[in-house]
Amino acid sequence: MNKNSKLLTIGEFASLHGINKKTLMWYDEIGLFHPACINPENGYRCYNYYQSPILETILLLRELDVSIPEIQDFMKNRSAEHMKTLLAEKLSDLDLQIRHLQAVRKTLHNHYQDMETLLTIDLAEISIVEKEERCLVTVDIDRDTAFEKEVELITAETARYGLGRLHDASYGSMIPVSSLQSGNFDDYTKLFIEIPFLKRKKGLHAQPPGTYLRAFHKGTWDQMPLRYQDILDYARREGLTLSGFSYEKGINETVIDRIEDYIVQIEIPCHPAKPSARPGENQKPR
Repeated sequence: MNKNSKLLTIGEFASLHGINKKTLMWYDEIGLFHPACINPENGYRCYNYYQSPILETILLLRELDVSIPEIQDFMKNRSAEHMKTLLAEKLSDLDLQIRHLQAVRKTLHNHYQDMETLLTIDLAEISIVEKEERCLVTVDIDRDTAFEKEVELITAETARYGLGRLHDASYGSMIPVSSLQSGNFDDYTKLFIEIPFLKRKKGLHAQPPGTYLRAFHKGTWDQMPLRYQDILDYARREGLTLSGFSYEKGINETVIDRIEDYIVQIEIPCHPAKPSARPGENQKPR
């Protein structure tokens, strides 16, 4: 018997395609996909192999979240052009979903690393780390910017870059090293947002790659100047020059209830200080 003419029961056909037979019954009821014939003796629905590609097309479109009315319209007007248009739309949607999931994965990885850090850090330690370049979205603030306003600014920027919620990005604050060295420990000038997979382009802040001094502060902000003084003293002792900005980021917001337990990670670009010239070393010979 030719396989195209062999009839299958609704259960056999459903099993062949990995679906429930109730799905086939529903598709028949709404006029989307009919059986090849109805058994005249018992009224059972019967299908053949020839119908498999059609059903698989419907199942593919359903997997792509194409609505039933859209599929019904397509089935009434099946053509290569119609299918190409439909798939192009869904490919675009799928690309957006993939980018979103990649961004979520990167953000989750960052939070995971923060939790690892929390479990291993020595809060008194100041260390040297190597970092890759990051492209950051920044917004300007000053010492008079209220906390509520800062939250509004961060929220607006995350929305502008297509992120649904604040937890989809990492964010923090920046203070110029020159302000720290002048004793202006509250001279914050920018908030930063690290948006996953953001490419470098005009208008973004490039956090430079290289060597960074890393430290942590636990507690309220009024004690932050003392920690920065520790950092400046450490840099002098180790012969390090600090440059650019200090980047601050909270790393335990999700697991604390009291502001006294808040831990800030501080990272500042640094490099060995240039040795001062010895007397006569840079003098030209006569």
